[in-house]
Amino acid sequence: MQTDMRSEAFKTIKLAIPIIIGELAQMLLHIIDTAMVGSISYKHLAAASLVLNTLNIPFVVGIGMTMSVSQMVSMANGRKNNAQVSHYFFNGFVLCAVFAIIIALGMAFSRGILYHLGQDPDVATLATPFMFLVSLSIIPMLLFMTLKQFADGLEFTKTAMLLSLSAMPVNIFLNWLLIYGNWGFPRLELAGAGWATLITRSLIFIVLALVILKHRTFHPYISIRKVQWRLRMHTIRELLHIGIPSSMQLGVEVAAFAVSGILVGTLGAIAQASHQIALSCASFTFMVSMGLSQAGSIRTSNAYGRSNWPHITTIGKSTLVTALLYGIFCAAMFSLFRQRLPALFNNNVSVMQLSSMLLLYAAVFQISDSTQAIGAGLLRGIKDVKVPTILVTLAYWVIGLPTGYTLAFKAGLGVSGMWIGLIAGLTFASVFLLMRFLRIAKKQGAKSGKPLLI
Repeated sequence: MQTDMRSEAFKTIKLAIPIIIGELAQMLLHIIDTAMVGSISYKHLAAASLVLNTLNIPFVVGIGMTMSVSQMVSMANGRKNNAQVSHYFFNGFVLCAVFAIIIALGMAFSRGILYHLGQDPDVATLATPFMFLVSLSIIPMLLFMTLKQFADGLEFTKTAMLLSLSAMPVNIFLNWLLIYGNWGFPRLELAGAGWATLITRSLIFIVLALVILKHRTFHPYISIRKVQWRLRMHTIRELLHIGIPSSMQLGVEVAAFAVSGILVGTLGAIAQASHQIALSCASFTFMVSMGLSQAGSIRTSNAYGRSNWPHITTIGKSTLVTALLYGIFCAAMFSLFRQRLPALFNNNVSVMQLSSMLLLYAAVFQISDSTQAIGAGLLRGIKDVKVPTILVTLAYWVIGLPTGYTLAFKAGLGVSGMWIGLIAGLTFASVFLLMRFLRIAKKQGAKSGKPLLI
């Protein structure tokens, strides 16, 4: 049993590493973009932040829809059914393209809302053209994510990782040309960053599309396109069955953290800055947990396609143990370096002191956050998405935020109370999601008549 667990954990980590690197590359790209724009003025920085925060929830909802592609492709791949893989890929691409266009155009032509959010008028004016361009860039980015999910579902994760890494120097160079007006290009400032984002996202989508269409690795699925690339409402419903709850789960989570940030902001600038520092550290390390979750979900879905419940259970338990050990490691690092990490963001003494204390909460937060992500991913891998969506919603909006609000504002704990509430919500989600996965695996394994490693 221990040998099987170690072997499965290694396979999941091997699959997860390129996913993690790709996710970290995208996060680093946003940080670099922000820094380059911020060098012009603080109002440009504020405008970029306003747009990215406004677009974050609809963009994340779109990413949730793309996850349905990796799940259905992985399940069909587990059955060694190339025809189904090709069919799910085509229908998933069309579905995600429709969602991408609706989200992008909806946000692009709603950019006037920026003037009605109580922002500095100068900031809103700067943000408007940037929002239009970044909204349009959602289309190629979600299409890229759809192709990535297809490749990930087949466990070919390195190509998308390499493209995500290559996007960084391309985007930085385009920023340098278009933001600052170098080499004779017009100085477009914030709009230049928008153009750079749109061009970069379009390029990586086109390159990945060409790789999938032309490379021999994907030939077995592309060569049968004349037969399998047909829209079927039954297939679309299957994809929506995974995609809509996945989108809701991600949307609920992102919205909850956005609201927590708004609530903390009412406590003052020091509390808000400290909260953002601790949350930024936690968000960065969470990318590893997210990568493990996606890898575990893909491998579980592959085994689900074969109805191999003992294998599903072993994958699930090994992924959980890996995530738990990672969460404990992060907790230890946050505790040990809580005095030094805030200095990377700010040199205000009050902010650094409060951030240092919040990192202790973030240390506990890491364990719950990592394991709840694994629970949601494993359940998605066995096509159980409706109840987990309800559990995640309860965790954030019935337990996490209300508890945090009560402790922060009624009990007088301030920003610490908000973090305690978030920890409570994440712990609830972690426990109940994992219990549900193990219960389903045990029940289905008993029905299959095969011995369970549980």
